[in-house]
Amino acid sequence: MTAVPLAALAERALKWSALTTVLRFVLQLGAQVALARMLGPGNFGVYGIGMAVLTFAAFLSGASFSWNLMLMPSVSRDDIRFSFTWQLLAGLLTACAMYAAAPALAIFFGDPRVEGVVQWLSLASLLMAASGPATCLLQRDLNFRTLGLVQLASYAAGYVAVGVPMALMGYGAYALAAACVVQAAVTLMGAYAARPHSLKPLFSHPGGGAALTTGRTVFLTNVVNWLLSNLDRVVIGRVLNAHFVGLYTVAYNLASIPNTLLLGALQPAFLAAGAKMQQDPKRLAQGWLLGLACVLVLITPAAVVFALLSADLVSLLYGPAWMDSAWVLALLFLCLPAWSCWGLSTPVLWNTGRKHYEFLLQLPLLALAALAWWYFAHEGIRAIAAVSAVVIYARAIVIVGAALRALDLSWSAILPYALRGLGLAAVCTVAVLAGQFAVASLTYPVVSLSAGGACALAAMLVLVLARPQVLGNEAQSALGRLIPAFAPRFAGAPDPEGQAR
Repeated sequence: MTAVPLAALAERALKWSALTTVLRFVLQLGAQVALARMLGPGNFGVYGIGMAVLTFAAFLSGASFSWNLMLMPSVSRDDIRFSFTWQLLAGLLTACAMYAAAPALAIFFGDPRVEGVVQWLSLASLLMAASGPATCLLQRDLNFRTLGLVQLASYAAGYVAVGVPMALMGYGAYALAAACVVQAAVTLMGAYAARPHSLKPLFSHPGGGAALTTGRTVFLTNVVNWLLSNLDRVVIGRVLNAHFVGLYTVAYNLASIPNTLLLGALQPAFLAAGAKMQQDPKRLAQGWLLGLACVLVLITPAAVVFALLSADLVSLLYGPAWMDSAWVLALLFLCLPAWSCWGLSTPVLWNTGRKHYEFLLQLPLLALAALAWWYFAHEGIRAIAAVSAVVIYARAIVIVGAALRALDLSWSAILPYALRGLGLAAVCTVAVLAGQFAVASLTYPVVSLSAGGACALAAMLVLVLARPQVLGNEAQSALGRLIPAFAPRFAGAPDPEGQAR
């Protein structure tokens, strides 16, 4: 049997990731909108607090040991057994600690509902830890077709089949907690069925030291990332109340959906493929620059369009009860390029022997961010969101800068992509405002949303079809792989297998 080239495997994985990502986006958006309308900001705020706790617990137990399976040039049966054994132990201890801490957390946030929700989510924490090895092995194998379908099915089973009916029956925040548990259980069953591995315990083996070292680095990195990504909601819950946590959480989650799904498709594929290219920095740089080009050129104008349409989007999807989150949503949408660039850059650090840089470089940002969030909390969620936006861009600058140094590149390597993205964003801004102005006399948000979005899309299509060069060689070549109509048709287009410049 002829071996499939790594580039072909990575491209196939990317296409399947893109397809399942789009389907997950549609499903996730529909379920979240329905649940938000049924439950309101208060219940969503309690769930948001619970999810912040779960995310921290998952960082402690969910991937610290399994992550090493993706980074190793090759893995043995003992590597998998060792990772699974310690992963499960960490998950069990974390779940017990989470369950025991639930009453104290309810007192801290001043809402008794937090206790029951956190206790339910402790079970999800254990299930997520147990599924870590199989999930990471699927990512290592670049089997994103199966992994994407498992994730799609698990979300549907949890939030559509369980969450929505329970919300209709009046279970409030517990409907969301139960949905999360079901999603984790289905993910565990699906991932293990697709990538079975030995369940026999193994507490030590020759490669265990390296695995534990990697696990410790992942743990420290995840703690710092959790604090930078969730401390704002913790402060809101402590200083304000669950209602404001709900408003902020829905805006944050909606704004981050495109980034979460994009990185869910690209980051694991790039990390797994990069682990096989550790000795070939030119190919690693080529793949990374290609990803950044797509983000800066294509995501930047999309982020601006989303931001301009935020008020209409919230009004149409969530209704009047959620309008206070529209301003926050707009600001966070503008952070999409920074979010994505930061997420695509962390695999470079891990694949170039700089895995500890991610948390060390962000420690000063964490100290400054914590002070700023606490200081401005009494000003409301808009002030908190403004601090969060500054933090997101600061993180992107720090991590992208470290990746550039790791690959012996300068900021000038990505400046042309940023300038192209800003130029396209300016075109989209004019188009959206023109569309909204044309229907300003009408008071229906769907009309304003449709007009602004349609004008932006039309402007981009006309510009790109008339002068595809505006995308740049890299972004046009990448887009052409997914949509052949956009493939480069002009002299000087790069060879997809060409070397990084």
